[in-house]
Amino acid sequence: MKKVIYINGRAFGYEIRKSRRARRLRLAVGRDLGVALTLPAGIKESAGERFLKEKADWLFRKIEFFKTMTAARPLKLRQREYLKKKRAARRLAEDRLEFFNRNYGFKINKIAIRNQKTRWGSCSKKGNLNFNYRIADLPARLADYIIAHELCHLGEFSHSKKFWALLARTVPDYRLIKKELRRQRL
Repeated sequence: MKKVIYINGRAFGYEIRKSRRARRLRLAVGRDLGVALTLPAGIKESAGERFLKEKADWLFRKIEFFKTMTAARPLKLRQREYLKKKRAARRLAEDRLEFFNRNYGFKINKIAIRNQKTRWGSCSKKGNLNFNYRIADLPARLADYIIAHELCHLGEFSHSKKFWALLARTVPDYRLIKKELRRQRL
């Protein structure tokens, strides 16, 4: 549902998404400058509007950030360029998974390369590993971290101490790399 809110004299359009799975209010700004507010079940829209107003400074910063990003980089690749990057990402993921899995011996079901907007990678309970095609553009240590991270979820699905200990076996400086990865644009 599309709504408009006025904050400091500026009108902002935003979309309300209701989710039974959400546990907390969530605010997101996309590269297209669209604003989405996710409401958990049982939370009223008025609480969402208060949340938006509380996060106004963050919202303004994100919108300005994405305005500079869209000027610096086109949002859509040509199909040929996208397919080329996707193939490179698949080769990278398969090679590095084989390398890291020598230490773990996990069973990998499927590997998929996707155009994910908010994630570098993910792992399903079925043993499927998904990677963003943009991992091929990252420095090798960051791509390795993402690939090893998702592989370790096959052994421990949560981000528990056991998970981080698994990851540390092949990526001992994962804490530093994780911080560095947060500074990368998706």
